[in-house]
Amino acid sequence: MAMTVRLDVVSAEKSLYSGDVTAIQVTGSEGELGIHPGHAPLLTGLKPGMVRLVTEDKTEEFIYVAGGTLEVQPQTVTVLADVAIRAEELDEQAAEEAKREAQAQLASGTAGELDYQQAAMQLEEALAQLRLLRQLRK
Repeated sequence: MAMTVRLDVVSAEKSLYSGDVTAIQVTGSEGELGIHPGHAPLLTGLKPGMVRLVTEDKTEEFIYVAGGTLEVQPQTVTVLADVAIRAEELDEQAAEEAKREAQAQLASGTAGELDYQQAAMQLEEALAQLRLLRQLRK
């Protein structure tokens, strides 16, 4: 029997995953993180990106998160996401359109500081969704 850790992925709307996993990969505020059973306790912010989890039967699942917090404790890992969507539910056309809109707003140079930050975040989220969708195709 493989060593596992309990993973809970939740957003403001719902719980997306709750179960035992052998490995977790997330996009933390400082870069990519790999979490395995026995990982040291950790609390960090999440950037828009994926949560990749590997179950006991070696099945991989992917969840897109638009930021949030990751907490690692000895027996549990919790992802509290601002927005979380199962990878298979992502809309590639909507992500492409959001990317184009954000790039156009950033390129116009007429946005105020707040609008610029919102457009930059929209672009980061769209690019993260598209990266995840491309990875799923491989």
